[in-house]
Amino acid sequence: MKLHQPGPPTFYPVEYLKGSLPMGGFVDDTPIYAVVPSPALRAPQQWLDATSRHTIGLANRLAFTVENVLTDAEADAIITLTEQLGYRAEAPGIQTPPGMRMNKSVHWLADEKFSATLYHRLRPHLPSILDGDPLADRLSQRINMYKYDQNDVFNRHIDGDWPGYGLSDDKQSMVQWPAMVSKLTMLLYLNGPEDGVRGGVTHLYQNDGKRLSVTPKKGRALFFRHGHSPDSVLHEGAKVLSTTSKYVARVNILYESRF
Repeated sequence: MKLHQPGPPTFYPVEYLKGSLPMGGFVDDTPIYAVVPSPALRAPQQWLDATSRHTIGLANRLAFTVENVLTDAEADAIITLTEQLGYRAEAPGIQTPPGMRMNKSVHWLADEKFSATLYHRLRPHLPSILDGDPLADRLSQRINMYKYDQNDVFNRHIDGDWPGYGLSDDKQSMVQWPAMVSKLTMLLYLNGPEDGVRGGVTHLYQNDGKRLSVTPKKGRALFFRHGHSPDSVLHEGAKVLSTTSKYVARVNILYESRF
């Protein structure tokens, strides 16, 4: 049965996976939702003038931020949507050691228009080739949302790589795209200190243990290498200190795979 919220967008489960709990254990039938139509993103002609890329000096590892990826209203709309979907302790299709991921999660699939608009904003700032593989012509439509309440944390880890995911033609199931693999994590911050969030910075670690920190800011996106690459970045979502929750979306940046 489809679940409806008052007015657009409409959301409904398209996949059920085993979900892992923060302190170990699993929950069967954890949903992944389709959101059709997804929250509207404006596509002004001058948008590229609003975004800017800033390199993070993380030794020889690739990491950078892009500012103004979302407007304040767009970020707020995504928070509202995901609260309607419902955050839960379990995360579908993800396995983390007990005590590592101490936050809440909900996963959803954006529609083609949302993903294409977001890709258009990001494309000029993304590496065109990584490990000899060219940048794909789309983003994975699967968006992993995380909500950090007071004292929540995501302890040090390296993100795994993912295939691309989208919606089937009839919009009723999640499909995996062939010949694509993610090489970059994008952490898209939906709020920050300007909204009352304290703490919750993202720490990026160098080989010598030194760390650089990125502060959440509404509309800011942080990018870094992930997967089995020797250049993958060890990182941590630090503890949130405020009663105002932090919201962040993980989106996978895809490259065409040769294998």
